[in-house]
Amino acid sequence: MAESIVAPIHSPFIEYLGIRTVSAIDGEAHVVLPLDPHHLNVWNIAHGGVIMTMLDIAMGGAARSLATDGSGPVTIEMKTNFMQPGSGELRGVGRVLHKSTTMAYCEAEIFDPQNRMVAKALGTFKYVRGVTVGRQTGRAARQANASTASDALPPTSDSKES
Repeated sequence: MAESIVAPIHSPFIEYLGIRTVSAIDGEAHVVLPLDPHHLNVWNIAHGGVIMTMLDIAMGGAARSLATDGSGPVTIEMKTNFMQPGSGELRGVGRVLHKSTTMAYCEAEIFDPQNRMVAKALGTFKYVRGVTVGRQTGRAARQANASTASDALPPTSDSKES
């Protein structure tokens, strides 16, 4: 199957896990992950965190495929149900169920090689133009801009005047 992705993204975490987005267009995304030993839990099956990440990527890809203004989706809520253990190459499909100008409500399922449903999720995604990690807002931003880093430090015992 030829890849068809409206808005491909670069994510070191997704690349590290090996999750591949096969398609993401018109509110639907398909992802695959051939499980390797580092994806498995103590019972030698897919770790729940890996499955949840696949679900998140599938829903986020579906939501991203409908973004028209350069914005991208960020997960603000996700509910997951695990149906059975996952093994082999896992496949996932995510779909947008409802989209507004600022939010997308999505669902996704993960399937094993025998086409059995491993997990299902529902998620809410907010469209944002850019995310500044650690950004200060409101009073904290004004205070940070008004003082230098040395002003914010408490005095030490040897900095007191005698």
